[in-house]
Amino acid sequence: MSDRPNIVFLFTDDQRFDTIGALGHPVVKTPNIDALVERGASFTHAHIPSGQHGAICMPSRAMLHTGRTLFHLHGAGESIPSEHTLLGETLQKAGYAAFGTGKWHNGHEAYARSFTAGGEVMFGGMADHWNVPMCDWDPTGRYDVDRPFIHDPMASNRVSRRRVDHIHFGRHSTDIVADHTVSFLRDHPRGEPFFTYTSFLAPHDPRTMPERYRAMYDPESIELPASFVPEHAFDFGVRSIRDEVLAPYPRTEAEVRTHIAEYYAMITHLDDAVGRIVDAVRARGELDNTVFVFAGDNGLACGHHGLMGKQSHYEHSIRVPLVFAGPGVPAGARVDGYAYLLDIYPTLCDLVGIDTPTSVEGRSLVPMIADPAARVRDELYFAYADQIRSVKDDRYKLSLYAYNDANYAQLFDLRDDPDELVNLIGDGERRPIVERLFGRVSELAVEWDDRPSRWGTAFWGRFDANGGLPAALGRMRR
Repeated sequence: MSDRPNIVFLFTDDQRFDTIGALGHPVVKTPNIDALVERGASFTHAHIPSGQHGAICMPSRAMLHTGRTLFHLHGAGESIPSEHTLLGETLQKAGYAAFGTGKWHNGHEAYARSFTAGGEVMFGGMADHWNVPMCDWDPTGRYDVDRPFIHDPMASNRVSRRRVDHIHFGRHSTDIVADHTVSFLRDHPRGEPFFTYTSFLAPHDPRTMPERYRAMYDPESIELPASFVPEHAFDFGVRSIRDEVLAPYPRTEAEVRTHIAEYYAMITHLDDAVGRIVDAVRARGELDNTVFVFAGDNGLACGHHGLMGKQSHYEHSIRVPLVFAGPGVPAGARVDGYAYLLDIYPTLCDLVGIDTPTSVEGRSLVPMIADPAARVRDELYFAYADQIRSVKDDRYKLSLYAYNDANYAQLFDLRDDPDELVNLIGDGERRPIVERLFGRVSELAVEWDDRPSRWGTAFWGRFDANGGLPAALGRMRR
């Protein structure tokens, strides 16, 4: 057995923070994820900073693998330059075998740098779960051979030149990547520490799954979210984005119940795959010498606030599951302090005893794992495209919108109104809170290098040109 602990990273696609049974969800069945929760520390307020366009998962994954902040990526994370040291590269230098499978949304060159083994990799944002174009492992790192091309909607509507070695017909993506991970764990020699990165395509749409999981959730018995409304209160530029046209306007109760039931079914199917991977580590006799990380790349509205996707700053879209379990992690801990996904990288470095590269900007969460009352972040900054900027402190969240010629603003008291139902922006007694948070969102835009970015330049230029905060306050009072 190696002196260093192994790392098993389980990453899901579009899984909201509140979809784990052991963390309070009354309906969704997740016994294997629940077991990780009980064995480890769960960060109940883990977040993403949002993203530069509708494909939120691309910058989210780039931040995860580089530990860098949103506006210090290369573009929106479509590729990762060599000076941004990847998590897999750091672990390889420390003697780890690095294995990657599943979804990879940050360019084939970065994938090749990250891993020493792998395969069944889907380069891109999404696919039909039953007909997934997958690439085999290529030790040369060339995934641009002249083979069948697949369309990449994030590549400026061009056809992406990447190799597709086969298309799986009739096998679900969740089972494909789980089986490939299990095979690696079965065959990897003892004595060499390993890092496995299993990136599921689920529960991202199209929400399809084996029938036995679908049968577990009857849409008619699904409770609608407290924030359900047929349409969002105002237009902020996402109505026609692909996530939002998955359900017609106005949203109906029956349609949303069906979406939620299928979402839960995909998560339970995924949970079974997590159990098989954990069992494979147990079969190696290395369960107690393995750090497990379970996380998701972004949240999802799925009917909350009249929305279906993740292109907003409501809690359902910016909060994600995050669980650590294994050596150095106390069992059954609940950590309520704020974290970003980009903090996972330095946290893993600390947990396995290696230096964090200087290119990493995240903050280690080990102090919070050791003491759940500790804090490494007091407030959070969020930016979506050139349309929304938000700041969140230990109680309030202020969101600013600039779209076309209109500004909007929202203030939510997250302690008393966790579902974000009551916009307090017109409450005169809260005006000092609004002004304080507006000052912070403006300052954080500078600290994050948002203002010089093309997205920040567009947002703040339009926000100021449209009358700034007073115009937004007046609009939301009407």
